[in-house]
Amino acid sequence: MTKLYVAEFAEVEIGPAGRVGQFAAQPTLAEQVVDYTAGSAQSSPFNTNTRFVRLHTDAICSVVFGTTTPTLTAATTNARMAANQTEYFGVPKGQAFKVAAITNT
Repeated sequence: MTKLYVAEFAEVEIGPAGRVGQFAAQPTLAEQVVDYTAGSAQSSPFNTNTRFVRLHTDAICSVVFGTTTPTLTAATTNARMAANQTEYFGVPKGQAFKVAAITNT
């Protein structure tokens, strides 16, 4: 399977003592799955309040972020993610960013 799971978040959690946690505040703003089996595939634009995303891939891939319209295309020279890897990335709020993924080795 070659799927990239995208969860969008607006804020990090604040603990009871007012300390900022290093984890995403639930619930998510949106979730989507990008199937990049047939080549580069892009997500839908992120929610206007999204500030960071959690990506999880079930296969080796490369990812790229941007606002290219109508198509954002990933290349194997973009940032590589290992199979079953999860990463968090910050994105500019309110700029209709997307992520694209492509199979890599």
